[in-house]
Amino acid sequence: MRHVGLRTPCALMRSLRQGFGQSHGYAPLPQMSYSRETNPQLDYTQQQISQQPGMQQFYNNGFGGPFQPGYGQLPGPIVTQPGVQPVPGQPTAQSSDWMIMPAGIPNCPRGLEYLTTVDQLLVKQKVELLEAFTGFETNNKFSIKNALGQKVYYAVEENDCCTRNMCGPSRPFDMKIFDNYRNEVIHMHRPLACSSCLCMCCLQSIEVSAPPGNVIGSVEQEWSICAPSFRIKNQLDEVVLRIEGPICTFSLCGDVEFNIMSLTGENIGKISKQWSGLAREIFTDADFFGITFPLDLDVRMKAVLLGATFLIDAMFFEKSGNRETDRPGML
Repeated sequence: MRHVGLRTPCALMRSLRQGFGQSHGYAPLPQMSYSRETNPQLDYTQQQISQQPGMQQFYNNGFGGPFQPGYGQLPGPIVTQPGVQPVPGQPTAQSSDWMIMPAGIPNCPRGLEYLTTVDQLLVKQKVELLEAFTGFETNNKFSIKNALGQKVYYAVEENDCCTRNMCGPSRPFDMKIFDNYRNEVIHMHRPLACSSCLCMCCLQSIEVSAPPGNVIGSVEQEWSICAPSFRIKNQLDEVVLRIEGPICTFSLCGDVEFNIMSLTGENIGKISKQWSGLAREIFTDADFFGITFPLDLDVRMKAVLLGATFLIDAMFFEKSGNRETDRPGML
């Protein structure tokens, strides 16, 4: 009988490793040192690693190893419109308080794409402290928002000091409408005229261009004694809409509504001067307006209705030296 000796633990482990490798095809991995001194080949931060097609640029991930292919850094968020370079200090299209311009709108004047998806605009005039305390007329500024409270445009009146303070609410002006990139997209011109029915040959009007230099329509005051009324014309000088106002336009009576009427007499919207509080109504001429119109209305006519809002504000709600100049009817 043959005597079988006991194997030592080390010999038994070597046998198991050899048998494991032979039966399954797995060879033990060599030990690798994390020391850069003993393994200078692992110092990836000091070497230039060749790139395979499709692999990311060398990246030190904090462990001295290359970044794995297919796991590159995620691209940053897109914050501007395609093809538009941001300007330092200006708001971007993706800002939470600015409306994003719809893209791919055919046959739409540049800058009016914002109006294709809205059926309501809110116009808020900025309070001018110098004008509130001294009565000295300054250029009006407006913020134009959609129903969600996002800014669509902002408007700035352009005028000279003498004209503002000599002519008062009847003054001529140019109103420039800017988008969030400070591009002028709409230009409005109001000539010097009289709003009284006693001057039937020289009544109020405002011309709207979009983009500036391309006339898209106008608003003209109609002769009337009791209630104000206006004609909305397109670029061909054809009447497409009418605006009918109330006999009493005193803002202290509450909201003042000017109805937008079709040529068949249907009420399709309104321009509403909204009550803004007793202190604001008495001491300033900074007003709130709301404009509603059909969603499928031509964007050009939407821009012209915006111009009608500025004309109505100047005619009926603009103060002269912080004094109300409103009166019943059109006398």
